Amino acid sequence: MTEFARLQLQPKGIRVVLPGEEKTDTGGPQPPENGNGDGDTAPAPDGPEAPRTAKPGEVCEGGLRVLEALAASGLRSIRFAKEVPGLRAVVANDFSVRAVELMNRNVAFNGVGDLVAPHMADARMLMYQCKADREPFDVIDLDPYGSPAPFLDAAVQAVSEGGLLCVTCTDMGVMAGNSAETCYSKYGAVSLKGKFCHEMALRIILHSLDSRANCYQRFIVPLLSISADFYIRVFVRVFTGQAKVKASASKQALVYHCVGCGTHHLQRLGKVTSHGTGFKYGAATGPPVGPTCEFCQQRHQLGGPMWAEPLHDPAFVERVLAALQSSPGRFQTEERMQGMLSVVTEELGDVPLYYTLDSLSSTIHCNTPSLLQFRSALLHAGYRVSLSHACKNAVKTDAPPAVLWDIMRCWAKIHPVKRERLAETSPASRILSVEPTLQASFTLRDDANPSSRKRGLKRFPENPEAFWGPKARAKAGGGISPSLQEKRKRHQNKRTGRTDDGTSLKNFPCKRFKEGNCSLGTQCCYSHEGGAPAAPQP
Repeated sequence: MTEFARLQLQPKGIRVVLPGEEKTDTGGPQPPENGNGDGDTAPAPDGPEAPRTAKPGEVCEGGLRVLEALAASGLRSIRFAKEVPGLRAVVANDFSVRAVELMNRNVAFNGVGDLVAPHMADARMLMYQCKADREPFDVIDLDPYGSPAPFLDAAVQAVSEGGLLCVTCTDMGVMAGNSAETCYSKYGAVSLKGKFCHEMALRIILHSLDSRANCYQRFIVPLLSISADFYIRVFVRVFTGQAKVKASASKQALVYHCVGCGTHHLQRLGKVTSHGTGFKYGAATGPPVGPTCEFCQQRHQLGGPMWAEPLHDPAFVERVLAALQSSPGRFQTEERMQGMLSVVTEELGDVPLYYTLDSLSSTIHCNTPSLLQFRSALLHAGYRVSLSHACKNAVKTDAPPAVLWDIMRCWAKIHPVKRERLAETSPASRILSVEPTLQASFTLRDDANPSSRKRGLKRFPENPEAFWGPKARAKAGGGISPSLQEKRKRHQNKRTGRTDDGTSLKNFPCKRFKEGNCSLGTQCCYSHEGGAPAAPQP
């Protein structure tokens, strides 16, 4: 948020300054071409356009106008006001009367009433009204309980030109493939339950944002897209441009995912070709696969469409990392932020989705090679490879699937698989029955170990406590729903704790007694009451 404020306010001659940066000339990390502190690169304007300084907690004329559409208690809006410089106003909105009362209390307690304005309205109606009044927000933050889908259409219209949308999704069950039809109804895309599901979830929400923005001749540019813990969060800028919108179809892709071996292929929805001084847009050709998988002869699942362009802006991520390093101790989660952002900078931006080492090994029933061995084999073969912040076992590479399976076949020759235990029609048997055309080398290379791993950064930290994750939804009327653990404790041993001595069945009539052929008499566990038995049939 602070780095976005630097980007937006620097052209206006407003210098963003954080605590500890007062003694510096640049006010934090700046691009080399925009430096303005030492007097050589950009002379300071005179008169009313002279550079101004924006500090946290101060109202900045000409600064950013921020909307937290679903503010609840308003804590995030208060943090914006106290920690982010260059803000003109923060609107903390919620539809709950009780929430707005709490916001007013919290704002007064923290002394940020000159910046934060609590507001009670339907978030969609508020954003549509600001669009109608031509008073867009520079930053809109959407962090609902569950899906942000109902608010996306209003958000892409109410954000200013080049403004920032911060969108959080916590309905990961839907976006990770457990309910593909629900995902389509909310986001216009079918999710798949593959190993790459967390990155695909990021790409689905980006596709949804871009498709909704396209309706109004607008398009998105992702700055940072993060999958962490039990949620995903994306930061995108929104621009207007009819020519750019024409290229949006070529930025989306369908996914063909093999249910047997997990191989995936992408099919772009459109294509862009250079035509003289301009571009020509058309439909893509396909499909990239046959009726069955070429490696294991199993069927394909079709998912998407999803965003197929880079998830991050590397230059922006580098700015955020530089800002973290220039102000140590500013955040309690600084180590985790630095580790995750470092992995983000190492990701291959032009390679959508990934494989995992354990799934590749599990498919052919062999032991798993080490991360360095597999990465070294890909590098020896002449391909690029990286990790993914979304999964610690991920292998993101531009190598085609045929190369990946050749490497695994070579690994299986070194560490033999018990072929006699494999069914002839199994994916493992069909993959291993083909001789590799590539002779893989597993000799370790120095560049196989990523920089973030060498430095020992906290890239994939453990959960801070047991049962970490989203809690139960709040009850209507303000009550607190019991946690899942309390519910389990309350209902545990309800069946196993019963003493069933057979007497409970005496409440049910004996069918054989009614038919007149029950030979157990008083020893029958069912009831013989309710009238004399019927006469046996001759």
